[in-house]
Amino acid sequence: MTETSYLHSVRASYDAVAVDYARLLGAELAGKPLERSLLAAFAEYVRGDQAGGGRAVADLGCGPGRVTAHLDGLGVRAFGVDLSPAMVAVARRSYPGLRFEVGSMTALDVADGVLGGVLAWYSTVHTPPGALPELFAEFARVLAPGGYLLVAFKAGDERVRLEHAYGHPVDLDVYRTPPGTVAGLLAGAGLAEVARLVREPEGPENCPQAFLLARKA
Repeated sequence: MTETSYLHSVRASYDAVAVDYARLLGAELAGKPLERSLLAAFAEYVRGDQAGGGRAVADLGCGPGRVTAHLDGLGVRAFGVDLSPAMVAVARRSYPGLRFEVGSMTALDVADGVLGGVLAWYSTVHTPPGALPELFAEFARVLAPGGYLLVAFKAGDERVRLEHAYGHPVDLDVYRTPPGTVAGLLAGAGLAEVARLVREPEGPENCPQAFLLARKA
């Protein structure tokens, strides 16, 4: 996938909000027991899989690194990749013992079939629906046979325009996607659905939140 205008907008927007994003969301998982349970299950699947045990897990679109660090605390060898250099700089300052790289999840600097797991924690929500098949094919490319993918995303069927976030002007489209559509696209990339969960919105959320676990055959 070539660099497109939406990637430029995503990078610039998250560069602008990086410090405040980390400050505002740094402790978010502490108040979300369901999400912590899902991440723990993902980590256990990755650790317990014969092919994936001991392999690295990539947190794609890692932002300031809070979920990467959470995975590390769950006993998996996690590293983060993010499009935004400012986000990666915050992650490196916050978690100096972990590895963070600037890069696009649409074209990963990772060899074929080497990862035990891939996490996309709300990092696909700015990807236009027409670009998802190629994105999921890239996730499948880097996963080892038997490796796992966990995707968190906003459930629905619409595009929401975001022009202000975390105290800054931004230029972002947020896509809400039906879970069945995501599952079908993952299947087309060779990633079979293991489980899905959809929960109702909480706090400031304004749509259901979806989580889908898939496995590479």
